Amino acid sequence: MRSLSFLTKLTLFAFVISTLPVLFIGSFSYLTSSREIQKNVNKSKMELILQINSNVEHKLTTVNQTLNQVVSSTVLKKALDNPLDVNDFILYNDLRNEIRNMQSFDTKLEDVILLNQRQNWMVKNSGLYRLDQYKDYKQLTDLMNNSEDSSWVLSPSSWFYSEESLSVTGCDYTISLIKKLPTSKLQKYGLAMANIPACSLQDFINSDVEPLDSIMVLDEHQTILLHPDRSLIGKSVKQSGFLDTAVISDPANLSGQFTTAMSGKDYSVSYLRSQLNGWVYLSVTSIDSLTKESDKIGTYTIYVCTLMLLLSILLAWLGSRRMYTPIERLLNQMGQRKADVRSRHTNEFQIIGEQVHHLFQSKTQLENEVRQHIQQLQSFFLIKAYHGSIKKRELMEELEQFGYGTQLEEWKNMAVLTLSIDFSEDSPYEKKDLNLLLFAAHNIIEELVCPDQRLAPVIMDHAIVTLIGSTDGNTESFHKTLYSLTERLQQQINTYLKLQVSIGLSLPFNSFHKLSIAYSEGVEALKHRIKLGKGVIIQYENINSGKHYLNLNYPVHKENDLMDAIKLAEADKAKELVHQLFKSIFALELSPQEYQIPLTRLLNNTLVMMQESGISLSQIYHANGSLFEELLDLHTVAEIEDWFWSVVIYPMIKIFNSRQNAQYHNISEKIIDLVQHGYDTDLTLEECASRLHYNANYISSVFRKETQYYFSEYLTMYRFKMAKKWLEETDMPIKDIAAKLRYNNSQNFIRSFRKQEGMTPGQYRENSSSSGSSPRSGPPMEL
Repeated sequence: MRSLSFLTKLTLFAFVISTLPVLFIGSFSYLTSSREIQKNVNKSKMELILQINSNVEHKLTTVNQTLNQVVSSTVLKKALDNPLDVNDFILYNDLRNEIRNMQSFDTKLEDVILLNQRQNWMVKNSGLYRLDQYKDYKQLTDLMNNSEDSSWVLSPSSWFYSEESLSVTGCDYTISLIKKLPTSKLQKYGLAMANIPACSLQDFINSDVEPLDSIMVLDEHQTILLHPDRSLIGKSVKQSGFLDTAVISDPANLSGQFTTAMSGKDYSVSYLRSQLNGWVYLSVTSIDSLTKESDKIGTYTIYVCTLMLLLSILLAWLGSRRMYTPIERLLNQMGQRKADVRSRHTNEFQIIGEQVHHLFQSKTQLENEVRQHIQQLQSFFLIKAYHGSIKKRELMEELEQFGYGTQLEEWKNMAVLTLSIDFSEDSPYEKKDLNLLLFAAHNIIEELVCPDQRLAPVIMDHAIVTLIGSTDGNTESFHKTLYSLTERLQQQINTYLKLQVSIGLSLPFNSFHKLSIAYSEGVEALKHRIKLGKGVIIQYENINSGKHYLNLNYPVHKENDLMDAIKLAEADKAKELVHQLFKSIFALELSPQEYQIPLTRLLNNTLVMMQESGISLSQIYHANGSLFEELLDLHTVAEIEDWFWSVVIYPMIKIFNSRQNAQYHNISEKIIDLVQHGYDTDLTLEECASRLHYNANYISSVFRKETQYYFSEYLTMYRFKMAKKWLEETDMPIKDIAAKLRYNNSQNFIRSFRKQEGMTPGQYRENSSSSGSSPRSGPPMEL
């Protein structure tokens, strides 16, 4: 079967993908519109029953207020204490007037009844009666048993029209507002009843708002007060066909909507519970009536979606043709035609891929250039290390990243070798050829000394410097091997370049932290050519009695620690460091004038740090003189140390202490955020300091105090945390993980991981997959 062209595949894909949004939009619009219709109907129903509730409660409140006026009147209070016989005609007439005044309001009151069980009388519209002679005497006196002094009760209308024409209003039930009498006494022996025919509730509803056949009103006992079918008034709501009354029977539900089944059909019910008397107002709407409009919308949606689908297909065809144009143009530029593509039974991208493959023939050259850049970066790092510009922890980490992990673990003895070219009058070279000759000697060292026994040679200050190491722990054996190596170097360079070279050797040492001191020893050894002549091998132990070089006679690291302690407001530590610093300075055999140099340097560096931290000199020194002049006027070590502490350092500590808490925590949080978002870049402490606009040494001290970690330690731990996460949760190759974590090659990453976790990344992944969890949890990654 002939393969389809990319244009055909693209067009078919566009056809398929164009239908998805159309179908989605159509379905979404139909469902949304249906929901909105039902939502709006429910909203209107809720507004309707709110209006009905307001009308009814207004009338009921009016009835309650007028009845309160009657029961509080002096006429009624006087009547309750009288038997109301023929001699009390005036009192009876006044009482009838009170009742008639109440019925004059537009309240739909059918009758107002007053009864006195103690005096055995009852007054209503039709006259005065002896209570025990009334037909429904028992039922009326039972109303006295209500727990509340005032309540609304649904009662049969026959109780109140027994001796007159029954069912004058044509309604079988009456809604009565009952109040126990007398209102001012605890013992109740009478009743006041305001009767409203249940059917007259319809008169309180605006019939032009909604059809009345959708409205129902229930009392607090779920008895029907208003229903389109009058025969259901006074019956339970379940008898009207409701299958689900749980929602409206719960007093906690004040309003809302729900669906229920009535007579085999689904209805949407909106309800509102009255805060006045607990009545429930219901609006019942058929679901079928709601979906009629939705069906119309569905029909319109089908038409619109069909039109949109046809339009999408047309646009897909035109768009596919336009998107294919660059591919067609690229094929034409490559000399390929559509007929050629079809004849080869392949697709356009395969042909383009074959052509692009030829563009990567220079891969080896590109890799060599990248490797050269890495070598330049490595040389720059080693130069900084020899100068002592890198901290101890960073030194070990960077050496491991540059591939010297094996040397870090295995070397027992080391020495720095410094090689300098000696020009003579009979030399065939001139001094302008120095750089070229140093490069040639550099290459000879690389070829003569095995890479496992040295670091990469670098050119510094017109000399070649390299570190020679050995796994042999015997110092004498290493010394012989080192001397033999330097002799061979001299011979090879003399043989190939016809040059004399002098070599300076440092004292043997066993820690990479002494790299800068050893370099200073090698340079110092070369200076003795002034006495020994050219072409010599000079060992530092022969010129300094076997003692290590003092590294410029100034305790830089103690000074850095002191600056950190000042910034961190650690007074006790700072005072101890001041004592150690002065002890180191005055332990040197110097003249009194020479002691001024390190003391002035210490004062100057302290003031520079103070200025970088935003502290003015006036905040710590209030005299008019100069700190330097005041320092030079001191004569004893104790005076100088006490002056430094009391005048310069302690005032600065108090200033740092007053502002450190909030600032330090904020800086640490920002550094952690930079690490967590930039761990897969070449992130450095200096870059963080630049972004946060702080001095690098300052934020390093703050970060260490807040987290108990150096920045490089935290960055490494977070990278290992991400490495373990990728090893546990993904199938990412180890070399890709190493690349993302900025390792030069996967071997360095594997070596570091094994040193950190006690196993290789592959073993860690196997253990994680077999146990389902990491075998070892890392350090906390947050403050």
